[in-house]
Formats: sequence, structure tokens, C-alpha cells
Amino acid sequence: EVTIIDLDLSRYNAIASRFAEERQQTLDFLKSGIATRNPHFNRMIEQIEKVAIKSRAPILLNGPTGAGKSFLARRIFELKQARHQFSGAFVEVNCATLRGDTAMSTLFGHVKGAFTGARESREGLLRSANGGMLFLDEIGELGADEQAMLLKAIEEKTFYPFGSDRQVSSDFQLIAGTVRDLRQLVAEGKFREDLYARINLWTFTLPGLRQRQEDIEPNLDYEVERHAALTGDSVRFNTEARRAWLAFATSPQATWRGNFRELSASVTRMATFADSGRITLETVEDEINRLRYNWQESRPSALPALLGAEAENIDLFDRLQLEHVIAICRQAKSLSAAGRQLFDVSRQGKASVNDADRLRKYL
Repeated sequence: EVTIIDLDLSRYNAIASRFAEERQQTLDFLKSGIATRNPHFNRMIEQIEKVAIKSRAPILLNGPTGAGKSFLARRIFELKQARHQFSGAFVEVNCATLRGDTAMSTLFGHVKGAFTGARESREGLLRSANGGMLFLDEIGELGADEQAMLLKAIEEKTFYPFGSDRQVSSDFQLIAGTVRDLRQLVAEGKFREDLYARINLWTFTLPGLRQRQEDIEPNLDYEVERHAALTGDSVRFNTEARRAWLAFATSPQATWRGNFRELSASVTRMATFADSGRITLETVEDEINRLRYNWQESRPSALPALLGAEAENIDLFDRLQLEHVIAICRQAKSLSAAGRQLFDVSRQGKASVNDADRLRKYL
């Protein structure tokens, strides 16, 4: 009997050990590419890992621009795909880019002749995500009609393509992202309460870079390595340059409005200007001055006056570009002169997107 008990205990220990190892591998998979020393965020990742494996219910990711909502959504998909829980694709769209008939057509598809210009039928993103995952970033920007159809699609796995009287089906898991307070939008009547209740089962609020100060250094190293992998060029900081950048990046002066996306852009700029693969103190000082200028609280933005509340929904990089374009227009003697200044950039380097090109999508 002792032998049998010993064998049973040995088998139990082996199973428990294997389970713990698989759990750690799963957690490591989800965390890969997420450089964090923050205990709160580590606990959140562990919770997300459990939800990702055990549930197909919608997940809501709150957090500021650049906090990593899109990246985390894709990692959740890849984790579930690796465990053979998905057979379909990862489909992503920013709902702030969807307006009117385009929103309906993009999400739910349309039939030929559904509206002027609909020469061919379109499948739509919900059907493209069948068997996989749909990530709707900035879900609070959806119109009332799209919200109603999305609720039906989540609950019943069926919906009507735009202009069709025949239902189609799609079985997908939804992850929604938002920078806005959906509860406030519900209170204002701008977001359906029943849809909010449906996507609010698993809600995680991602902290910004200011709330994860201890993660600035590991993310600096991660971005340097990522740049090297993408470009094939090895880049390193001089000791004093690294010390100076970290001192500024972790100081109260560094607001990091664009969070990890802005940190990534900062590292990319410094790495690009690195001579012989070394980021010098001079390069760091130039970058610090650039960031300080971008973060000046006293410098009023022209965008809210022109775009109203929509200004808050524009990506940080595009916002800076738009403000630069507006500044050129104000300084020029005429709009024709401003146009020549902007489009001269395009003629000098047609392969790269210039300020005027970026402006077009907001016109």
C-alpha cells in the first residue's frame, strides 16, 4: 500500500509540476514584448492570461493612447491561437475612422447596389473575423446604428449585411479598446447601456507610462533591441547619454502623453541619428529638447478650436503634424505660399509622406 501511495503521490507531483510549467510558459508567451517591473501590471497580465484561456466573452481594454491596447489584444489572440482555440484571423479596426455608410459597410459588409458606388458586394470585418478575434479600438466612437447591430452580432452571432434581407453568421471573440469613459458616454446617451453591459464582463485598465515609471528603463532596452532587429544596425548608448536620457524620462518634466508609443518614437529618432551605432549625449540633449517642446503646456493647441472634441481622438503624432501645418499657414503671407512650402517637401522627397499628405485625411 505504501508503494501504491508513493506512486500516486509521485504521479500527482509530476502532473502538478507539468501544469505549473505550462502555466508559466503561457504567462511568458503573453508577456513577451511587454517589458514590465510594475507589480500591479504584472498581476493584471496574470488575470488577463486566465481570462484569455478560460473565456470567450468580450474583453474591454481601457487606457490612454499608446498604452498598448492593440499590442495586448494581438498577444491575447496569438496565445489562444497557439492553444488551438482559434482557427480564424485577428481583425483590427479603429472605430474613430468609421463614419456613415462606410462604418456599416466596413463592419458588417454590404451587398451589390446597397448604396451609390457599391458595385460589388463586400464581406465586412465581422465575417473576416469568423473563427478568430475582432479588435474594435475606440469602440466609443461607433454610431447608434452600428452599436445596435454589433450587440446583435455579439449575442446571436448573426447580423444583416448593409442592404441585405438575409442574415449571415460569424463566430468571433470581441476585444474592445477605448480611451474614453464609456460609463460617462452611457450617462450622456451616446453609448448603449445594453452594449456596455455586454462588453463589460472582463474590463482591464492599462496604466500609462507615468504610472509605470519602473518600466521606462526596460522598455528603453527593448526598443533599442527592436530597432536593431528591424534595421539590422546595432545601436548602443554612451554611458553618460543613457544616464541623461533616463534621468529626464523618469523626471516630473516628462509627461509622456503618448505613453509607450511616444517612448518608442523617441528611441527611434535617437537610434536613427546615432553615428557609428553610438547614441551620444548631444543626440540625447537634442531629443530631450524636442520632447520638452512637444510637451509645453503654455503652447496653446489650435486643433480644439478647429475640430472641437474630435481633436482628442487624433493620434499624438498626427496631432503634432497638424499643428505644424497650421503654424506654417499662419506664418505664411498667403495660403498659396503655405501650400508651396508644404508641397515643396513632397517634390524633394516623393517617397516619404509629408505634412500635406497627412493633412488630407482630416479634410
